[in-house]
Amino acid sequence: MSARLDAAGVGWDVAGARILASVAFAAAPGETVGLLGPNGSGKSSLLRLLGGLARPSAGQVSLDSVALSALPRRALARRIAVVTQQTATDVEMTALEVVLLGRIPYRPRLAGVAATDLSMARRALASAGLDGFADRRWSTLSGGERQRVDLARAFVQEPDLLLLDEPTNHLDIRHQLDLLRTLAASPTTVVVTLHDLNLAADWCDRLVLLCGGRVVAAGTPAAVLTAERILEVYDVPVDIDAGPDGRPRIRYRR
Repeated sequence: MSARLDAAGVGWDVAGARILASVAFAAAPGETVGLLGPNGSGKSSLLRLLGGLARPSAGQVSLDSVALSALPRRALARRIAVVTQQTATDVEMTALEVVLLGRIPYRPRLAGVAATDLSMARRALASAGLDGFADRRWSTLSGGERQRVDLARAFVQEPDLLLLDEPTNHLDIRHQLDLLRTLAASPTTVVVTLHDLNLAADWCDRLVLLCGGRVVAAGTPAAVLTAERILEVYDVPVDIDAGPDGRPRIRYRR
């Protein structure tokens, strides 16, 4: 239920524009790694490459030392689950049907939904705080409810690697914390993009800070989130204190 993820010299060009350049990245099995950076820094683009949703223009992404490009699509679908920021709003499916999409990689071709898959999907909805939502239509759900349904879909996929692009968007504080607790306790390797620096400092084992498509810092939250670096990358002055656990606490100056 976990895997090692590596990126070596990864670059990505789109229509002649350099989006990512010479990115090195590693996530150990079971580790939760946060991707940070201002808008346009390349976080979502890097997540797409790490999930095999796009191929890099340079370098290589590997899962347990095997290049993603060498893995069959069905194998990738079993091992990697991706939760993106935007999901189509015109989907005419129930919440349960959306969650069951996570079981497709395990289903024989032309086979119907197994009872075990249904049971897993219902448990996942309940774990996401959506007990009783199984028959709700996707189009009737709020942004936060859709986000939690999509997270349940990712968890029933039983991936070795879980990639999430700003999963705390649309969630209230309670559900943000519930999600991050779940990720931190999971044996699955997790890579998550976040905007909230304090949440990233509290819940991630390691952080990777991007700016202009390049990695400017990687390491523990205390090593990455310094006042000087936050000012350099975000152009925001801050004061930083160390909490009792040694993790940084960031206070933004007025």
